[in-house]
Parts: sequence; C-alpha cells; structure tokens
Amino acid sequence: MENNLFNNLLSSVEEMVAIENGEYHPKPEHIHRYAIPNVKSIRKHFGMKQSEFAEMIGASVSLVRSWEQKRRIPSGTALKMLFLIEKNPNIVDTLKSL
Repeated sequence: MENNLFNNLLSSVEEMVAIENGEYHPKPEHIHRYAIPNVKSIRKHFGMKQSEFAEMIGASVSLVRSWEQKRRIPSGTALKMLFLIEKNPNIVDTLKSL
C-alpha cells in the first residue's frame, strides 16, 4: 500500500516537472484556474479605506496593501472571504456589524 502511494506521488511530481519544462501539455479540461479577486476594486466598490477593509476581513492594513499591489496573493480564509464578498456583496453589511 505504501509503495503504491509513493509511486503515485512520484508519478505526479514527474508529470509536474514535465509540464514545467514544456515536455507535456495536459488537456485543457484538466487545468483548473481560479481568478484571484481584485482586492482594490472590491474595497473601492464599497467606498472603504484600506484600514476599514482590513478590519472588516480580519487582516492587517499592510497585508491588504500587499494584495492590492500584487506583492502577495490572498490565501486561506481571506481568499474564501473575498470570494464570498464577490459572490454576495450583501455580506459586507453583516461583516461591518461584527
């Protein structure tokens, strides 16, 4: 069982290297990409300052600034929160009141 798991993992790593080296091109239906939310446009849509937006989503102002300047990419809970805000803008009213 362990050998099978290791072999599957090794095969996946080798496939990844081949893709990175341009030696293998996966079918388009096997490629999953998710657009990263545009933090600045979301924040500006609600007319919020960086400090207000940061407080609302539970992040630091410097982190929000880094996202807006594309120096860092939102991840984890913050990314999920941004996706939720994009899909359901009314959630902002609830978040502001928390």
